[in-house]
Amino acid sequence: MAGQTINFEAPDGTAEAYLVPGPDGPHAGVLLLIDAIGLRPQIELMADRIAAWGYTVFAPNVFYRAGTAAELAPQADLREPGAREAFFGTMGSRRTGMETPNLLRDLAGCLDQLAAQPGVDGARIGATGYCMGGMLALRAAAAHPDRIRAAGAFHAGNLVTDEPDSVHRVITTATAEVLAGHADNDRSNPPEAIAALDEAMRSAGITFTTAVYPGAQHGYTMADTSSYDEAGAERHFRELQDLFARTLGS
Repeated sequence: MAGQTINFEAPDGTAEAYLVPGPDGPHAGVLLLIDAIGLRPQIELMADRIAAWGYTVFAPNVFYRAGTAAELAPQADLREPGAREAFFGTMGSRRTGMETPNLLRDLAGCLDQLAAQPGVDGARIGATGYCMGGMLALRAAAAHPDRIRAAGAFHAGNLVTDEPDSVHRVITTATAEVLAGHADNDRSNPPEAIAALDEAMRSAGITFTTAVYPGAQHGYTMADTSSYDEAGAERHFRELQDLFARTLGS
């Protein structure tokens, strides 16, 4: 079925989401958590592709406190040399209000919205996230072990910090199977951080798969930017589809 942009009531105001309905009858839902560039046609294409596997997909604008998707969208072609880097240098206040407690409230609300969609089994949810969305997918899995059965995190960064609520510390409460596809030479996610996250999941008894995608930059799944790597992006889709098939059904 065709996707559409909807408005819903988030904890701190009205937010947008791109929603792709799933098939008739009971099925799983997928929460797609965007990268720092925002909710835009590239995200919609990815949501459409994942929904075609047999799921309802819900992709919220997590930056709703700062503005609508259109207001926050990049004005330049981020595939052009230097444009992506320039965009990240002018992101301004889009992270307004995105402290961890607020993010956790947002994630809970988004899961409720997804579970309320026709046919969605609210106890059979998958999450997939990109860049900062990868961090959010893992936080969602940790906070909602009764709902999220699978979590994918791709070219995610800052997963290991000194903060008491660092992702590698809170992930231990998750019951989801985790798939982590790390970007090669990612300054926000160095090898020692990958190893620390792996050790935390291993110690907690979490089933996980982790890999560094060779030659893939941070942002490698995003075909509308200069960081896109087709091989890495297609590998991510194959491995994510396999993860969801074995944990959510299809």
